[in-house]
Amino acid sequence: MPSFAMQCLEIEPELNNNVVTINIGGQIFQSTKQTLTQAGPKSLLSQLATTSNRFVDRDPDYFSLLLSLLRTGTIPSKVKDFDLRDLIEESRFYGLESLLTSSLANLSQFDAFALHKSSILPLNGRDSPSAIATTPFGSLHVSHSSKITSFDWSLTRKSTILTQFTAVDSLLAISPDIAAAGATDFSGLQILDLQNGSIKQVLNWENVTRSGSTVQAIGSSGEFLFTSFESSRRNSNSILVYDLNTLNPVSEIGHNEIFGADLDSAIPATKLRWVSSYGLVMASGSHSGLSGVSGNIRFWDIRSGNVVFELKEKVDCFSDVCVSDHLNAIFKVGVNSGEVFYADLRSLGSVNDDGNANSNPWICLGYSGKVVNGKKEGFGCKIESHGNQVFCSKGGDIELWSEIVMGSAKSSEGRLKERVFRKNLMGRVKDMGGLRITNLAFGGNKMFVTRKDQQAVEIWQGSTRGF
Repeated sequence: MPSFAMQCLEIEPELNNNVVTINIGGQIFQSTKQTLTQAGPKSLLSQLATTSNRFVDRDPDYFSLLLSLLRTGTIPSKVKDFDLRDLIEESRFYGLESLLTSSLANLSQFDAFALHKSSILPLNGRDSPSAIATTPFGSLHVSHSSKITSFDWSLTRKSTILTQFTAVDSLLAISPDIAAAGATDFSGLQILDLQNGSIKQVLNWENVTRSGSTVQAIGSSGEFLFTSFESSRRNSNSILVYDLNTLNPVSEIGHNEIFGADLDSAIPATKLRWVSSYGLVMASGSHSGLSGVSGNIRFWDIRSGNVVFELKEKVDCFSDVCVSDHLNAIFKVGVNSGEVFYADLRSLGSVNDDGNANSNPWICLGYSGKVVNGKKEGFGCKIESHGNQVFCSKGGDIELWSEIVMGSAKSSEGRLKERVFRKNLMGRVKDMGGLRITNLAFGGNKMFVTRKDQQAVEIWQGSTRGF
């Protein structure tokens, strides 16, 4: 009597035709044509799915990882037992490198609670990093003095170019090979080809006096490039919106010509972030004077050129600020208190900036009764969001803030409930302390950290699916 498996083959021969058997280095693998063709029409595996000669003289252990990637869309956890460089070479051989990078860019691969300092990328020269920029796939660009050093997504390939800047203050990765760079003491935004070290284009803004303009901040969305300019005479500022593909100007928002002692207009935007769920650009800037630190946070509609929300900061102004699409909130570090605050984006439409206590949207996540003794506890602190988490540097340590979801977001009266966030100190005991943190950035499943007077970049990575 034939076995059940043989009966299936006799009844449904077309099913058997869909199964492909491949010999990789002497080890037999079986998969379906649909799985193999997910690699793309130009990949070796798509070709193997349609040919009769299916022997490939390569390492079968690495192939099993890549086959799992095709089947599930993710790299299996056993990948940590393999060498990253060898896996990259195997993925390039089979034409799967793009799928591998996409898998690593998946936020589900990013485990904030498992992050620890796993390695250090040394930089050439004696200069500490002034700015860092990442791509979603994990490639990294680091500016240090007049140089920009780039690492590919695997962090195994490194190249350095020289720029015209004395020091690069703003850096944005447009692609793994193209970056936008600017400085507060050098006119124009430069679009750089990082492969050959050439300038592709220089973008400038001219005010009514036609003086040069320096770059204060850079940001981007999927379609647009945003640049905050300030005239070299510091008597005007503006935010220009460019098409990210053509680099042609699209619109101008926030143009200020400064007359007299108009302090609000004199503050250029020093941080630009796109809020995709609202279709708005967050522009923030602050100024330190005899009366203390003041600033503003504005949310611009680039279509109309109007401000949709505005927060004026006078009491415990932000040292740094970030916005989270996932958490629907803005977060800041108070420059005086050093505490972390949040404001729910959904409540900003009903907030006035008249200075009344009832109009203050900020809710302190730390100790709200902290007495400020004149020392700026939050000076130099950095805050950034990634996924559902918020990361804040305090000196040489990093705090991780996470929301505790407790039932409905609204009360029975229809008002937004006060949200609950909890703090964790990141890293192992040996990772804590050290020199003051100057930059935080995220790419792929990694966090990148730079410190004052340190000629290197720290890589923080989780252990569950790391290499």
